[in-house]
Amino acid sequence: MTNKKQSSSKMASLASSVLTDSGSSLIQKTLAGSVLSQAGSSHQTGSEMESIASGVLQSDKYNDTTKSLAASVLSQSNKER
Repeated sequence: MTNKKQSSSKMASLASSVLTDSGSSLIQKTLAGSVLSQAGSSHQTGSEMESIASGVLQSDKYNDTTKSLAASVLSQSNKER
């Protein structure tokens, strides 16, 4: 099944900023990489990334940037999973 959703240009720009910022955490960079891989393509989130992103959204320890990236990653997930 082809994924017709893609990361928005706003989210791709945020992800790019996160990846180039030396102060970004590993989890932010991981999520940002997934967001960028879904920009302009039919890639969808894998089950491992779904779990990571879900954990971020359920936790109080992550900031708004990290949660935004996680939400974008989850929006590309396989609904059948």
